[in-house]
Amino acid sequence: MIFKSVLLLGVIAVMTSNGHAQDRNSGQTIFRDQGCFGCHTIGAVGTPIAPDLSHIGAKRDRAYLTRWLKDPSMQRPTAHMPKMELSDSEVEALAAYLGSLR
Repeated sequence: MIFKSVLLLGVIAVMTSNGHAQDRNSGQTIFRDQGCFGCHTIGAVGTPIAPDLSHIGAKRDRAYLTRWLKDPSMQRPTAHMPKMELSDSEVEALAAYLGSLR
């Protein structure tokens, strides 16, 4: 019985990890395709007009990133970042990617 429970937990962890990896990969693609590098940098890539996002995941949690991506001006009225036209799943994937940057 204990073995089955441990095995089940392991399977759930792998499935969850794979789901998060897919979100991060999709988020990275969305970041690139939406032209985010036009204002932001990650590592040595991008344009340093807006904040460097190389370590944003260590500074902000995923919930904050999700709210920010849905409507930056609701988080900070003076934000220069435009509201992006993204689906909820795109926002979640992009938040997962940004949250993984540490």
